[in-house]
Amino acid sequence: MHQKVLILDFGSQYTQLIARRVRELNIFSEIIPFNKAPEDLSSYKAVILSGSPHSVRSDDAPRPDLSKIKGKIPLLGVCFGAQFMAAHYGGKVEASSIREYGRANLKTIHTDDAFLKGIEMNSQVWMS
Repeated sequence: MHQKVLILDFGSQYTQLIARRVRELNIFSEIIPFNKAPEDLSSYKAVILSGSPHSVRSDDAPRPDLSKIKGKIPLLGVCFGAQFMAAHYGGKVEASSIREYGRANLKTIHTDDAFLKGIEMNSQVWMS
């Protein structure tokens, strides 16, 4: 059986690019709308929450139930997905006075985490 990652899609224009990058690592990725997540996640090695045109601070923003995922398999949020997780788990998400779009340097905190294995400390990333 091959490794498989579930991507929950919130309508991001980059979801297909995320899936392609995962597949380039020889890991199968399956894209499913966020509101159609399967009950049984045991066949997945991880879940990725995509970006979204919504703001996590909006009343009409998607709010998926993460209880089936939390603590069971790794969960990665990208853009909206990361903001949703921060807000959902008690963090504060605020608007910035400057737009954050373009190239940036990734700075890791936990360099011994298996999830970050092989990623250089100051890798160049793309913010959108």
